[in-house]
Amino acid sequence: MAPRKKNRVFVIGVGMTKFEKPGAQDNRDYPDMAKEAGQRALADARIPYSAIEQACVGYVYGDSTCGQRAIYHSLGLTGIPIINVNNNCSTGSTALFMARQLVQGGLADCVLALGFEKMERGSLSSKYMDRTNPMDKHMEVMINCYGMVAAPAAPQMFGNAGREHMEKYGTKPEHFAKIAWKNHKHSTNNPYSQFQDEYTLEQVMSSRKVFDFLTLLQCCPTSDGAGAAVLASKAFVRKHGLENQAVEIVAQEMVTDLASTFEENSCIKMVGYDMSWLAAKKCYEAAGLKPSDIDVVELHDCFSANELITYEALGLCPEGKAGELIDRGDNTYGGKFVVNPSGGLISKGHPLGATGLAQCAELCWQLRGQAGKRQVPGAKVALQHNIGLGGAVVVTLYRMGFPQQARPRVGTVLTSSSSGLEGLQSYPVFKEVEKRLQQEGEQLVKKIDGVFLLKVKDGPNGKERTWVIDLKNGKGSVTTDPGIKADCTLFMSDEDLLDMMTGKLNPQTAFFEGKLKFTGDAALVRKLLKLQVSLGKAKLSAYASSSQLAGSPPQAESGVPRLGRGGPACCLVEAAGSSRSSDSGRPSSAGCLSWV
Repeated sequence: MAPRKKNRVFVIGVGMTKFEKPGAQDNRDYPDMAKEAGQRALADARIPYSAIEQACVGYVYGDSTCGQRAIYHSLGLTGIPIINVNNNCSTGSTALFMARQLVQGGLADCVLALGFEKMERGSLSSKYMDRTNPMDKHMEVMINCYGMVAAPAAPQMFGNAGREHMEKYGTKPEHFAKIAWKNHKHSTNNPYSQFQDEYTLEQVMSSRKVFDFLTLLQCCPTSDGAGAAVLASKAFVRKHGLENQAVEIVAQEMVTDLASTFEENSCIKMVGYDMSWLAAKKCYEAAGLKPSDIDVVELHDCFSANELITYEALGLCPEGKAGELIDRGDNTYGGKFVVNPSGGLISKGHPLGATGLAQCAELCWQLRGQAGKRQVPGAKVALQHNIGLGGAVVVTLYRMGFPQQARPRVGTVLTSSSSGLEGLQSYPVFKEVEKRLQQEGEQLVKKIDGVFLLKVKDGPNGKERTWVIDLKNGKGSVTTDPGIKADCTLFMSDEDLLDMMTGKLNPQTAFFEGKLKFTGDAALVRKLLKLQVSLGKAKLSAYASSSQLAGSPPQAESGVPRLGRGGPACCLVEAAGSSRSSDSGRPSSAGCLSWV
């Protein structure tokens, strides 16, 4: 029989709750969490629940049909098929996998994938002692390799996989600790994360020992929480005009245990290395992509040991070279890949049924440029990895489904001549800012922490142009997207902006003469001027080469613009009793600020 044509599948809406310590809210039950995540995903997709044709709902701990109870009195009673899913720690991504199949096969145009978990405190344990444990054969492999001690089973299994890696490849305990240090650091920028504390490497390594080299800060916690994603066909996306936010699942594979899991006497294989390797390989082949094409990754770091061995399974580095990848910093901002920008399971938390859908949400936000301070600049291809012992792994590749119709994202700059931006006299200034951000963006983001919208008047043909300087997220960026939420907005003419940024126009004069106006946080405007000072001293190569530009400032022999006395070194301070901006949102008038 000829293979059926498969439909393209898009994530059009995502949502999640903040992950919390089990029982943190005594009166909060799984239907409450499911409602919050589901409503957020529907709101993100801009569709009502009545548009959902089927639902796949994942959870591990709970009675049968909890999926129905989670939806019925929270989202709606429309009689649609609701399928309950349980696949251990990969439950959330299994619900996503099933929802994608329904759309891909043409059985539905819009499906909800929902996952939640209300957990008990402490380490996971078996609930049914009167029947065969589904992981008894996995445990046999571990016992044959390293025996068993009085410690929780999960950290022993993954910890022994880490021991095997150290014995085989010379990996050090510090490598595992660096992963946990990184993930805790990433989580400080994630409001959904269960923990948002940063630790030193020494604190990670000296925290309470759980098993062998694994310390408490290298282990994921149990958590309460929920996540949701709305999946749709291309026809549905087109009908509802959702092209600008639709993230395509370009490849997705589920793989279960292979013979090598049990026959090779390897703890690395026992915890799912070969499952992950094969699922990733199939995804790359289906999507026509390579590991080097990946920009951002959310992977299953239930323990630091699993994140390390998964680098190799996913092809992010050669086998045995994960320690070198970590030492190079190729798993965080500024490196080859950014792995677990959300904080991962280790810090964000791990409500089993929700984890895979929370990973999906994070990667959709990253690809849309909506990840805030966690944003990976220029992220175009994302990989998700979610594994459950017993076992099953789901690997998924994402990218924007309609990149030409998606709005410009963080890290992009529109510089084509057709945009009219190159005709601006101040254009070289913004190019120099962009160049500077590439060199020291992280430091500037830490110092300034603000997003600035610049309304440039009197451009070519008298038109107004908009620039956004993002000094709040990732390594910073310069873009022309007016839809980005700014902390403050500055209004200047094209010529005046160029003159002020290059030292010809004194900011104090510009302010009192009404050439510089703004709305928003005055303190951030002061910070922006620190960048202006540096720019004034920098060599504006594009500016220096454009002798035809009007209003050229005095040039030193080196071609570096000179700063006149009282130039941008002046700073902005709020006058006593002044407001930061008018209630109407109009530009602040002179008198709200004083220049000193």
